[in-house]
Amino acid sequence: MTRTAPAGDGTAPRRRGRPPRAESADTRDRILAAAREEFSELGYDKTSVRGIAKAAGVDSALVHHYFGTKEQVFEAAISVAFAPALNAPLAVADGPVDGVGERLTRFIFGVWENPTTRTPLLAILRSAVNNETAAAVFRRLIAAQLLRRLAEQLDLPDAQLRAELAAAQLVGCAMLRYVIKLEPLASADLEQIVARVAPVVQGHLTGP
Repeated sequence: MTRTAPAGDGTAPRRRGRPPRAESADTRDRILAAAREEFSELGYDKTSVRGIAKAAGVDSALVHHYFGTKEQVFEAAISVAFAPALNAPLAVADGPVDGVGERLTRFIFGVWENPTTRTPLLAILRSAVNNETAAAVFRRLIAAQLLRRLAEQLDLPDAQLRAELAAAQLVGCAMLRYVIKLEPLASADLEQIVARVAPVVQGHLTGP
């Protein structure tokens, strides 16, 4: 006797193979979000692909499938996290040259003061300070996507060095305030910090 197939509910059976594009995008986003949290809390050395996968609710193989090695996961995660800071060259260009130091300083500290962007930036700095692999990824990102663009906005000799010195000033202050939390800098009023740091940044960018 031939068995009759049960009536369907109108839903097509799930096909094997790659997940739908929307599902893939959601999975990638969850992995990147989990990676940023893990790198932020643990640093590069203590973060593992397995830990990222567990936090994202996926299998480790899926992390490797989408991103490859831990270094590649880190680079993908910080590229997304670093995106707000990449608008810094626009802050330099938008206004008179004698106010570029204040505009850049205010912009960078504004990114740090925002809790949404602060957490991934903490992941970047903590990892880059403690691990050479993470530092190399950070150097590639900041050199290619931030400092080079910043230097292009300065129609001055040794613009690249000027941009790097300004970045060193701002990154150093951010390290002490947000990562090391050195007092009284950590709890100082932001306007006071901008008032004192901006002239130094201005000197690096446009001084003799």
